[in-house]
Amino acid sequence: MIELLTADTPNGKKISIMLEEIKFEYKITKINIYKDEQFKPEFKKISPFRKIPVIIDHDKKISLFESGAILIYLGEKSGKLYNENQRTVINQWLMGQMAYIGPMLGQHHQFHHYNPGKSQFGENRYFNISKRIYSELDERLSQSKFLAGKNYTIADIATFPWIARHEWHDIGLKKFSNLTRWYKEISNRESVQKGYDLLNKGDRIPNV
Repeated sequence: MIELLTADTPNGKKISIMLEEIKFEYKITKINIYKDEQFKPEFKKISPFRKIPVIIDHDKKISLFESGAILIYLGEKSGKLYNENQRTVINQWLMGQMAYIGPMLGQHHQFHHYNPGKSQFGENRYFNISKRIYSELDERLSQSKFLAGKNYTIADIATFPWIARHEWHDIGLKKFSNLTRWYKEISNRESVQKGYDLLNKGDRIPNV
């Protein structure tokens, strides 16, 4: 059984979506990041950077931190959504999400959504980078059904929850037809809908 220690964030939703997709038995342990529970010594033991999500595989008695590493682990363990013949391409798009898409959209959230008016430079910089990310993803998806090719993979699972915050971005997802097509297709997956509502609060994936 997999225990998912997480909060209701895009990085947290990646793993709950993956667990729903591969049909693993799991339970969620909520980490309240607004009360600094991620800084408790017992959590630091399994998450050196004090970040969510973390999983504990109780069958193998191991824990993993970093959402990209967790997705790879679950893909290998389940034999799903991490096709052996596609891994070179999958890894590139997964690392692109981890190193670029997530961090840059995260900064856009900080300046544009949480702290508007505090830094014009920050707002402009991360709005423009985020807009470029939308354009780059749209271009890729004009050539490929999914990010790593014709098949839905962990690269799509990693990226989707960040684009699901498109209402925060004020970029206009519907302006990007290929990205919109991809977003709608993934949104319609039952496992994605279940995983998106990881805390069972009735959260629904935002429409375009």
